Amino acid sequence: MEREKRQMILGAMMFFPAGEQISSWRHPNAEAEGLLNFDYYKRIVQTAEKGKFDLFFYADELYVWDDFESSVKYANSIRPEPFTLLSALSVITNQIGLGATISTTYNEPYHIARKLATLDHLSGGRTAWNIVTSRTDEEAQNFGKEKHLLHEKRYERAKEFIDVTEGLWDSWEDDALLFDKESGLFADINKLHYLQHKGPEFSVRGPLNVARTPQGYPVLIQAGASEAGKELAAATAEVVFAPIGTLEEGIHLYQDIKERMAKYGRLDQHLKILPGIMPVIGKTKEEAEEKLAAIDNLIPWQLGLDLLSHEIGEDLSVYPLDEPLPFLPDIESANKSKSKLLAVRTLMEKENLTLRQLCKRFNSRGMAGTPEQIADQLEERFVNKAADGFNIAFPYLPGALDEFVDLVVPELQRRGLYKTEYSGKTLRENLGLERPKNRFTTTSVK
Repeated sequence: MEREKRQMILGAMMFFPAGEQISSWRHPNAEAEGLLNFDYYKRIVQTAEKGKFDLFFYADELYVWDDFESSVKYANSIRPEPFTLLSALSVITNQIGLGATISTTYNEPYHIARKLATLDHLSGGRTAWNIVTSRTDEEAQNFGKEKHLLHEKRYERAKEFIDVTEGLWDSWEDDALLFDKESGLFADINKLHYLQHKGPEFSVRGPLNVARTPQGYPVLIQAGASEAGKELAAATAEVVFAPIGTLEEGIHLYQDIKERMAKYGRLDQHLKILPGIMPVIGKTKEEAEEKLAAIDNLIPWQLGLDLLSHEIGEDLSVYPLDEPLPFLPDIESANKSKSKLLAVRTLMEKENLTLRQLCKRFNSRGMAGTPEQIADQLEERFVNKAADGFNIAFPYLPGALDEFVDLVVPELQRRGLYKTEYSGKTLRENLGLERPKNRFTTTSVK
């Protein structure tokens, strides 16, 4: 059900445990030594809950990036396992949603359905799943493969994976468990359902050995902006993490994804689009820009060049730094993140950047300004239907989160754009999303 007055949704994103940027751990105010210390994560998620964030989102990957010497020497490759982390955080929070990245390429539906269902019960209905297909050969090589699945094949597998997982979550009807001590009946046998799924990728009998969860299903998140990614989002996702782009690009992407939903029998209010931003806050615009420049300079030059090489899929160190690259990335043949590669190609096509300039632009993602200016930019995108809210990343943690909660959140609340209290008990309720019906008892549109 939609809120009576449309208000922003905010997610607090942890891309790297020390912050959004690959070198965030170097920031003087980052607490990098806490990356495997529970108290570090406890402080961060409790601060986000104090700021009434709807969701704490933890990004995850299944490999150490070691393509280049610089990526091991200078980049943070340490991150805790998400189910363990979110289970612990569920105990010390009460209202904020808890989401993480989970790959459909290197997992099995039964495992993931069971883990997410358990977490949803333990958290009282606050779980979210960022559905990814993974994107590197290094991940494949950790799971018995030499090469990563082709892009289209990954998304076909993902769609079936989601369908199987949702079917397993529907194994038990909501009132199937009786707990009738006098009669001895634990469950109503007529309210247990077998999936009996047989498809191209999976054969799963079911049922799941976890009862249906407070939310029915955890909230489903998707982040791909490729054609296959947008189709998957329109068909299955309830939250989309989108690239920020310009206002015009944001409006176009927002309309594009939501207009695709009708062919899947879905209403556009059943999907929330949250572009990602990294605010850098200063007392003045000039101070904020100086802070952003200092943050950008944390990335060693070689690491920044190698990071761009990693995304493009070719070692760029052989090309002159002060000349444009002599080629454009081939989106169609790419087998990594097509949306990231498209962003690089678009930048190259719009501006005749040298490799040095391209590298700097690629590795700079901040939105610099005063608290009022940051709020202005968020408001403009929100009011003009380029976003239903934002996935906020932080240049370093935990201090930049503290600044946002203390300075920007009150400004958004003053403008009536953002809540002062949580409106529901579950994450679905707070996001204005319906609880899905059980597929075995009724036919219903999510």
